[in-house]
Amino acid sequence: MMKGAPPIVSRVIRSPRILAVFIFALVFLGSSTFSFYHLGWRPDSSILYSPTNNKHDEHTSPGPQAAVDGPGNPNPVQDLTETQPVNESQQDPLADDINPFRQTIQYFKDFEFKQHPYQHSFGDQGARTKVVRNWLIASQETADPRTQQTLSQAVEEAIQILYPFMRKLPTNPDSSTPLADLRSTYEPGSTGIVITAGDPIVRFAAHLIVSIRSVLRSNLLIQVFYGGDSDLSPAKRKWLSSLIEFGPPLEFVDITTQFDQSTLQFDKAHGGWAMKPFAMLASRFENVILLDADAVLLQTPEAFFSHPAFLRSGALLFHDRLLWKGGFKGRHDWWKENIKSPGPQLAKSLVWTEEYAEEGDSGVIVLDKGRVDVLMGLLHICWQNSFPVRESITYKITYGDKESYWFGLELTGAGYEFEKHYGAMLGWENDIDTDHHEDEEQKEGEDKGEDPNKNKTRICSFTIAHLDEDDKLLWYNGGLLKNKLLKDMEDVYEVPNKWMVDAEWIKGNKKEAFSCMRGGPEEVHDITDWERTLLESFIERAKWVDGSYKALGW
Repeated sequence: MMKGAPPIVSRVIRSPRILAVFIFALVFLGSSTFSFYHLGWRPDSSILYSPTNNKHDEHTSPGPQAAVDGPGNPNPVQDLTETQPVNESQQDPLADDINPFRQTIQYFKDFEFKQHPYQHSFGDQGARTKVVRNWLIASQETADPRTQQTLSQAVEEAIQILYPFMRKLPTNPDSSTPLADLRSTYEPGSTGIVITAGDPIVRFAAHLIVSIRSVLRSNLLIQVFYGGDSDLSPAKRKWLSSLIEFGPPLEFVDITTQFDQSTLQFDKAHGGWAMKPFAMLASRFENVILLDADAVLLQTPEAFFSHPAFLRSGALLFHDRLLWKGGFKGRHDWWKENIKSPGPQLAKSLVWTEEYAEEGDSGVIVLDKGRVDVLMGLLHICWQNSFPVRESITYKITYGDKESYWFGLELTGAGYEFEKHYGAMLGWENDIDTDHHEDEEQKEGEDKGEDPNKNKTRICSFTIAHLDEDDKLLWYNGGLLKNKLLKDMEDVYEVPNKWMVDAEWIKGNKKEAFSCMRGGPEEVHDITDWERTLLESFIERAKWVDGSYKALGW
């Protein structure tokens, strides 16, 4: 052991995990003077000291040395106990031990991301979150109570700086431990479903809920999150509850009672998308499935929790369609500006390596919040969807919340896995209005008197489908209606009967137009008899829901 080292240094040296935390902090801060000086220990040798030599580009805030010493000061950063006189009778018993973390926390505070440009801060926010994640893991692994308390206090202070929505939680606004308070509400090992719903989409949410309860016969608990009475009225909440014929009753959670709305503003533009990750964060379920209201499940929801990718990583995500290759250069430049070393999932992504436009379909997200890395990644996801960040960057560079999930997990170093295929097509063969579709290859061939796709089949619809590990249909988005966006088809249901995967996507020219996937005859699959029966049952119950909805004059 090092002679003259204070207790905190001795404990750090004895604990490989905690020692790794400090080494990570040294690398993150990039300051050679952030060494044992900041552990409250002054060795006789001056070998540990060398002047700071931080290099920063125009988008990087100055390092902690410059923040404290000012430009040109060659002295190492002093401990807070040396720079600020302390009344020993009032001194925090953790003051000496917390000093090793103070420099990092002060850096977070001095260079908090409060204003534009957020565009250049996503990666840095992820790096800061990694530091705090490691503190949290170390606090859970140490057997020393004082060290555990020191690390926990550092975590709580840092979280409130990095994530403003974690300050003054309405459930306990005076608490100094909001993260611990939030985690204490998670029921260990619990599983459940979260759906966000407002009045405009309550009909689709009802279709989904009834299909889960009355047809799939799932007992998984369901929480419906909403943004106050003006978002989902008491009458519609009562109506949703009345539809439950099997299993536990619905739970309703007003998201505005869970987080301070000053930085979230779910009642403003795009609040419905933004609410989704916060619902996952606030849910009492430790293992949670987030479902869009227009999701259609072709297996029981319990299947998501037994998916091998979820069991391995704690975060199961689904791919979007492969479209618009090379069409969003600015988006890819931004991703690569913030991600310098892609993880194993991203490194094999066709969106990352071949610059297709969109990676994630956020209609289903499955997370295990009991895993610290996943939970900290979720905080970053929520930050991306907070009002000032989403309206200035997230929803301008990408479409809504959909890319924020993998991006947040990637930037914070969390484990996650995507399904093995990109988005599939479930629909009807050649059910297409060719005037409304982009198909330049075919148009060019026809102009030359050729049809390069004469031996290919198109499967078309308004959905994106997803497969399980055994290449069986798992779920699709878009709802049970044949086309939910067309007013004259608002009551038209039809069972899709064909599906295709890993073929060529053809995107509809209009938002309400069908898209198609085109491939050879061997790539066309029929739905099974069981899937057909299941979808017919879904539609039957959806029509019953519609009758109830209209009877109330809605």
